[in-house]
Amino acid sequence: MEKITVSQLREMNDEQLAETLNDTTKALFWLRVKAQTDRLDVPSELNRNRKLIAQIKTIQSQRRLAKAG
Repeated sequence: MEKITVSQLREMNDEQLAETLNDTTKALFWLRVKAQTDRLDVPSELNRNRKLIAQIKTIQSQRRLAKAG
């Protein structure tokens, strides 16, 4: 998965953000499985995916609060 910046995330619409979150969550799951059963090629990929998930959830939360308020 290529590196996605916060500005790229902010340019996405809600559906694209949800899809990216879903894909990243699945990728993190499989990385965790692989880490337990085998050796990861790029161990930092786990942290990168966790950080990306947090960034997406933060943006989604900010958008929800902006719509509500």
